[in-house]
Amino acid sequence: MSGWQPAFRIAWRDALRHRGRSILVLVMVALPVLAVSAAAVVIKTSQVRGAEGVDRRMGAAAARVWTEGTGPVLQAPDPQQGYTTGSAGDKAEETADEDPAPLDAAAVVGVLGPDTRLLPIRSGWGGVRIGARVVDLDVTEVDLDDPMAAGLFELSEGRLPRAADEVVANQALLDKGVALGDELDLGVRTATVVGVGRHAQNRTMPSVLGPIGSALPEDEGSRVEWLVGPDPVTWSDVRALNALGGIVASRAVLTDPPDVADVAEQMGYDTGQDEVYAVAALIVVMALLEVVLLAGPAFAVGARRHARSLALMAACGGTPAQSRRVILASGVVLGAVASGAGLVLGVLTGWALLPLVQRFDGSWFGPFEAPLGWLAAIALFGLAAALLASVVPAWLASRQDVVAVLAGRRGDRKPRAATPFLGLVLLGAGIAGSSYGAVTSDSGNGAVWMAASAVVSVLGMILVVPVVVALVGRLAGRLPLPARYAARDAARHRTRTVPAVAAVAATVAGVVALGIANASDELENQRTYTPELAMGEGRVSVGSGTMLLGEDAPDPGPLYDRVEQVVRDTAGDVSTRRVVSVEEPYSTDGYTSINVVPAEEVWQGPGLAYSGPQLLVADTAADAGIVGPEASAVDEALAAGGLVVLVDDDVDATSVEVREERWASGDAHQPDDVTTHRLSATYVVWGQPVAPAVAIAPTSVVEELDLPVVPYELRLTGDLDRATETRIEEAVAGVAPESWVYVERGYQRPVEATIVLLVLGVLGGVLMLGGTLTATFLALSDARPDLATLSAVGAAPRTRRRVAAAYALVIGSVGAVLGAAVGFIPGVAISRPLTSANWGTGEHGPFLDVPWLLIAAVVIALPLLTAAVVGLTARSRLPLVARLD
Repeated sequence: MSGWQPAFRIAWRDALRHRGRSILVLVMVALPVLAVSAAAVVIKTSQVRGAEGVDRRMGAAAARVWTEGTGPVLQAPDPQQGYTTGSAGDKAEETADEDPAPLDAAAVVGVLGPDTRLLPIRSGWGGVRIGARVVDLDVTEVDLDDPMAAGLFELSEGRLPRAADEVVANQALLDKGVALGDELDLGVRTATVVGVGRHAQNRTMPSVLGPIGSALPEDEGSRVEWLVGPDPVTWSDVRALNALGGIVASRAVLTDPPDVADVAEQMGYDTGQDEVYAVAALIVVMALLEVVLLAGPAFAVGARRHARSLALMAACGGTPAQSRRVILASGVVLGAVASGAGLVLGVLTGWALLPLVQRFDGSWFGPFEAPLGWLAAIALFGLAAALLASVVPAWLASRQDVVAVLAGRRGDRKPRAATPFLGLVLLGAGIAGSSYGAVTSDSGNGAVWMAASAVVSVLGMILVVPVVVALVGRLAGRLPLPARYAARDAARHRTRTVPAVAAVAATVAGVVALGIANASDELENQRTYTPELAMGEGRVSVGSGTMLLGEDAPDPGPLYDRVEQVVRDTAGDVSTRRVVSVEEPYSTDGYTSINVVPAEEVWQGPGLAYSGPQLLVADTAADAGIVGPEASAVDEALAAGGLVVLVDDDVDATSVEVREERWASGDAHQPDDVTTHRLSATYVVWGQPVAPAVAIAPTSVVEELDLPVVPYELRLTGDLDRATETRIEEAVAGVAPESWVYVERGYQRPVEATIVLLVLGVLGGVLMLGGTLTATFLALSDARPDLATLSAVGAAPRTRRRVAAAYALVIGSVGAVLGAAVGFIPGVAISRPLTSANWGTGEHGPFLDVPWLLIAAVVIALPLLTAAVVGLTARSRLPLVARLD
């Protein structure tokens, strides 16, 4: 019996003979293959990168070149993946001290050759008024009749535009209520929709395309852009244009990009490939480990079924290698069938999911793509998982005691004493690596260290499991018969028990680690939460609405009058108070801007972020919405008649400048008139990262200076329960669609955080339940002779149900306890970098919170639930089986 052919024949016949066990292995291996292959199909089809997206970005041109200002550029082969201003070669170094001229058409032709043709193209954002609302638009201006523009827009009805007052639109704009032949108010001009069709890139974003000057203002800033043809633009041409300040998307470069390492060296950055590969490898290893552990018990039981046959082979002169081949061949056969079936079903599932996934993407997917390289790697993953799951049973089967097996006894050899010692060493290494990764997380490689340490910890735990299982068997002497039998049988047959316990433990370890990280992050959010208003107080903010180019901003006064009246009519018990700021609505005919200029010392520190206007008008801190430790200092300064300037650190200054800048129109580059007021001020240290305004002025000062004021928001006080808040929100939205209602209720745990914990619990429960049930019923199948003997000596039928439930309880509880202990290692480690951002007020991190309810559900409730399910579903009667003594 030489070679693998007899082993494969035996494995195939055994798979057909024991269909239940074979289907179990097929499902264990095929499901991850199906899921990953379906995801691969969806991802590759949805990604339109490099050569696949060339026509969408540049039509039929050889390249698309643009510039954003002056100076040399460093770019990746695909500029969508990054570009920046910096040194761009020797030519840039020679002209670094000069003031370079902006890139123009002549310079592009000078680099690419005299036969180069340039087609101007402009892109940007605009708006169109449809009824009372303004719809945002993606705008492209180009001559669509030019052959180089072919592919940017696919016309389905009408014709292409021929004049500056004609445009074509995509279906997304038609869905907003526009029809072929309608006139669109684009702000810069009124244009007629002469054609509709499909935009090459935008699926859900309303878009218009027209000739140059049709939809974008003449002053387009520093960006100048061309489609270039007809000759290919090489990587050397791209680098030459980069030196002149050009950014280039080249068809030739995108189709055949240069080596990543060479590009990184030229651009002077780290590609990050090593970290990506490391994290991907860790994910693959963990997934492979989980599949191997889940499928391992099935191969262990199969090896047990082959024990007598293998012993007969050995008695007839068979070698240990031949015995191993029989079990390994079973892994190859089942792995190949599972991988093939999972791959085919995965591709079909991915194809079926594409229309659903396309609904959630604003760009068009590419043509259906089944990545052969990825699919081959996924199939090898499934085959490797099944093969690895059969390695340990095969090795143990080749070392069994032949005489004992032929005599009807178990022929397992004792485990090596060094195995648990190695497991403890790996656990220690995992703890040390996680600690190092947590401490060095700021250096950028901490995540890799923690992920790798998690894998090492799980491997160490697997090596410790046999000792723990044996210890449980020894301590089971005082337990009732079913539990005692289950614990001792699990210890006696460790080849099928250890993988099951380890699979449960690995699942629980992941759930506990992610649960601790999620709970710690939520604890940080809670402890560092800063209220925006006094508890129970509310605000209504109203936007001015989107304006087209050349339109004046509406007067917010009448709008706030209507909103205030609606609030009173909706909730009569709620009081309103209007907060105002120093500002004047924008007007194309002229407007006044107000700027607060604090003392010079303010700008020497890190500064604050400001979420509100330059200058609020209030006579008390409460009127300005300020609560907390700063309120008393603000009240004192406002009572003294001076301004309050909010800063991030102590400032030795007592005055502030308020500048009134009068602008004649929105197109002016400099104000026509500037009036500066120097006023007394108190600088109050604002201990939060975001301040409500640069400064706060009392009403008397604003009236004395005759500064323009507008409503900023509406404050609400009274009984603002959630039902009242909802009524106010709905009523205000009817008057002002762009409105926001907020009521301060303290920190509210987001629904997403609860959903994450629920998903973790459900996912862990499903994996744990599946692994435990699988291992339990395989163990019961393997122990049928022993259970039949129990029945023969007088055991009641319900005894087998109790034994089955005890099997599940032993496997589930031992695995859950070990997994929870190991999961604390990466969970505590990752919580440190996750919650160490010490900015703002309140408590400083790192924070640590353990979701005890989740852990209790996984460690206590799930094993009990699994035991109950097994006890209710297990068969209570078995046929008697003859047994050799």
